[in-house]
Amino acid sequence: MSGKKILILTSAHLCRNPRVVKEATTLGEAGYDVTVMSVSVQPCFEQMDRELMHGLPFKRMVLDYTADAPGVRLADFTQRSATWTARLLQRQLGLETAQALGPASALLRFARSFPADLTIVHTEIPIWAAQHLIQDGRRVAVDMEDWHSEDLLPEDRSSRPLGLLRRAEQFALRHAVYASATAQSMADALRDAYQCQPPIVIRNSFPLQPRSRIDSPAVQTPPTFIWYSQTIGPGRGLESFLVAWGRTAQASQCHLLGEARPGYREHLLGLLPAARQPDLIFLPPVPPHELPGKLAQFDLGLALEARTPPSRDVTITNKILQYLNAGLAVIATDTAGQREVLQAAPECGRLISTADPAQLASKLDALIADRAGLRSMQHAARKAAEQHFCWEKDRLRLLAAVNDALTPPPPSIA
Repeated sequence: MSGKKILILTSAHLCRNPRVVKEATTLGEAGYDVTVMSVSVQPCFEQMDRELMHGLPFKRMVLDYTADAPGVRLADFTQRSATWTARLLQRQLGLETAQALGPASALLRFARSFPADLTIVHTEIPIWAAQHLIQDGRRVAVDMEDWHSEDLLPEDRSSRPLGLLRRAEQFALRHAVYASATAQSMADALRDAYQCQPPIVIRNSFPLQPRSRIDSPAVQTPPTFIWYSQTIGPGRGLESFLVAWGRTAQASQCHLLGEARPGYREHLLGLLPAARQPDLIFLPPVPPHELPGKLAQFDLGLALEARTPPSRDVTITNKILQYLNAGLAVIATDTAGQREVLQAAPECGRLISTADPAQLASKLDALIADRAGLRSMQHAARKAAEQHFCWEKDRLRLLAAVNDALTPPPPSIA
């Protein structure tokens, strides 16, 4: 299979889409000729994407709307205007078009012009494009890293062409040479929703990092919680957790790593008693390559996913798997995806509900006070990463799926 051309389509910046980077790197290292085609809309992320590419075994092509040139600025203005108009028509008239998702036509034109033996689609626009590529006779695989038609908060869904997305997802899942998803719970949900074969499971795992929390001495100071995301904002489960954490009697700190939305930091601090506010610490974002080492400095990782929308319930996000990799005890809300992880590795953490703040505060106090138990959880977390939840395991399923997709069927016997 060496030399076979693989095109990976995404509409996200690579620095914000580690799943695509891992996939492209794995396939490039396996000898495939890999090109990733992405869309660039933020100058700061474009610079991070360029820096990220150093030394990686694949090529990058981009629909670039960030360059400081008259033609590009005009294209960016035209594209943004068209998308704004499409979303307005969606909200007011219910008129669904792919343009409401972004530069759909431009991405499809590029994909059609690029000769590839296999095209792997990620994110909304490429999944919409997949149906056209399949109808063109292309060999296409689909990666459902999110269930896009069942994602986002209600206020963000009114301008989304949900019917169009559902039809695109159904077609791609039924006709792709293979489909993958982030969790068994998501694979089962997609099978039931679209009457398709269940996708194979390729988790949002990461290569085993060289050092984890267990390589440092057991904590003697108050334990530290960590939660991270690109954006610190509403709809992430922080509010209900912090209300409970603010009631704990045992000393601890809670660190939030990411870019806080305007006014949101003050909102979160206002949920806490004045005496606990200094224990809530906001940290700036770090580059992706620094995140594993940063996480290993803490004790407990917070995976506070919600059960709505359905996409958040059935996925296994980056967070919980990075916490395991970093050797952190895991505190996870009881979603279908996170229950899947804790059922496989029950000693590494606790599933929680945030519905009763007093009850949760009591459970957190017991956990914080039990230093030996906390250390045992950290060891169990790292062991779970090494044995099950790491890219070294998941990459094998990816390579097998791609190899099968590119292997021609045996000749029929007349």
